[in-house]
Amino acid sequence: MGAGHPECPQRLDAIEDRLLITGVADALDRREPTPAAMGELLLGHGRRHVAALRGLNDILIEEMQAGGPDHYSLDTDTSMNQHTYRAALLSAGAAIDAVDAVMTGELENAFCCTRPPGHHATRNQAMGFCFFSNVAVAAKYACERHGVKRVAIVDFDVHHGNGTEDIVAGDERILMVSFFQHPFYPEGGSTRTDNNLVNLPVPAYTKGMDIRELVEMMWIPRLEAHQPELILVSAGFDAHREDDMGQLGLNDQDYAWMTQRIKDIAQRFAKGRIVSCLEGGYNLNALARSVEAHVRVLADV
Repeated sequence: MGAGHPECPQRLDAIEDRLLITGVADALDRREPTPAAMGELLLGHGRRHVAALRGLNDILIEEMQAGGPDHYSLDTDTSMNQHTYRAALLSAGAAIDAVDAVMTGELENAFCCTRPPGHHATRNQAMGFCFFSNVAVAAKYACERHGVKRVAIVDFDVHHGNGTEDIVAGDERILMVSFFQHPFYPEGGSTRTDNNLVNLPVPAYTKGMDIRELVEMMWIPRLEAHQPELILVSAGFDAHREDDMGQLGLNDQDYAWMTQRIKDIAQRFAKGRIVSCLEGGYNLNALARSVEAHVRVLADV
């Protein structure tokens, strides 16, 4: 994204270091993703969108070889360099690979520790550090390629997952539940009222215990009624009280608690099948600790 940008490679380094130091990494089956194919991306995105990003990537490489600029800005927040397009393909591909692994019974659950994130990328637009909607594409893939009849998406990033919503709204196979700080980026939050969406806008400075109460009252009954065969998680950790990207009050234990509640639903209805994908989280220390808490619950360590 460029020097000083919060969506930086150091995010993954911090997570990796934390999992190694705490020994959690020893319990994990670590795998390299394959890039998402065009046909897979088109389950969630328009052909022009995918082609435009691929074309920009080709232009960037040519211009760099000729001594030109090393990045291209799509908007004030989102830019590409010569590595971005492939990284975005791998990020989406990781979610797809993980769906394959849990749906075939090879794994019970998976955490995709990848970047760039995805939940702001709409069907036809990259934005908010995101290029492809990894979770939305994976949800559509599960339905179309594995015949899953009911998928749930849980999004606990501090920002509204407008891209995911744009792609899955109205698809009754997919239930999306989320909370997010409001008012906040993206402007307007969500005004959609589709039956398959449960949006919980919360004001700045909402504490973790208040979020837990909302989850129990608003998420859990809808998830139980939907009876998902697979749960996908947009795991953003920027609602942490130490993260300056937002102004919510969650802590490490709140993320562990939410993960356990998600896991409870998965064990009841989905044979434990969960695919979690990293979204936000920009305070490196808080991010690393929160991911550790999340992964510990998933891995039972």
